[in-house]
Amino acid sequence: MSEFGIITRVKLRDVWPKEAADFTPWLASNMTALGDALGMDLELKQQESPVGDFSLDLLAHDVNSRRTVVIENQLEPTNHDHLGKLLTYAAGHNATVVVWIAQEIREEHRQALDWLNQHTDQELEFYGVVVEVLRIDQSRPAYVFRLVAFPNEWRKGVVSAVASPREEAYRLFFQRLIDDLRERHRFTGARVAQLQSWYSFATGHSEASYGFSFARGGKVRADLYIAGGDANENKELFDRLASDKENIEKEYGAALEWERLDNRVACRIAIYRSGTIDDVKLHDELLKWSIEQLLKFKRVFGPRLSALSHTQADVSSPP
Repeated sequence: MSEFGIITRVKLRDVWPKEAADFTPWLASNMTALGDALGMDLELKQQESPVGDFSLDLLAHDVNSRRTVVIENQLEPTNHDHLGKLLTYAAGHNATVVVWIAQEIREEHRQALDWLNQHTDQELEFYGVVVEVLRIDQSRPAYVFRLVAFPNEWRKGVVSAVASPREEAYRLFFQRLIDDLRERHRFTGARVAQLQSWYSFATGHSEASYGFSFARGGKVRADLYIAGGDANENKELFDRLASDKENIEKEYGAALEWERLDNRVACRIAIYRSGTIDDVKLHDELLKWSIEQLLKFKRVFGPRLSALSHTQADVSSPP
């Protein structure tokens, strides 16, 4: 018979002595893990983001749905003070996803989050997340994010009930896409498709995302979409990648469309093929093609974006 180890909980302050100086920066650098727990691709926008006289711990956005996410954390049980702050931060940033992370979500606060999920606009989502640090015997500590409050399942039924047939077709297609990318390829932490004709995925670079969409003219498109900065920053990133166009297309194995879009803030590097959401018989083929292209984009552009991110960090760091 197998011998089992004994699981023990580690005090959070033994790992992160100070909330602002230790835990918040750690959480900022581990947004992917938090996103996996929430079923989102989270990308950090700002740490200690000011809202009036207060300061939000973390401001992020969900790359998949482009929603603004506010995150407030505590290394102690939840309290009324932080609940009030959380709502203030959500209003100040016009956020649609609100995340409260703590050592313990008190029952009265869990009930408050559940009530907010039931009685607010269907676009608003409130999450209560408990962070735990565990050890088996004398092993290294491991962290766990455990959801204790989240949007109720009936809300998904409401969304589907009011969707048009085309919107529901988009949702079903993209649900298959993100499930495959998450479960088979660990490409994303996303879990719930939206009622839209496109989906975006985090690249690890704040100015760029991978995407797949049903474009105009009876075409579908996989792309690297550069839109996270201002126009100059986006064009600069595009130009840096375009300067290596020959090697990129050789590695990719196909010619790409290099769309600088000089009359717009964003830029795009894409590949197209024919297809529409109305052609149901083509969905399996489109799904296979979209996955192949997105994996190629990550393989070819991922290392380049990572290198450029490190270069930017070095330039912005004080001497």
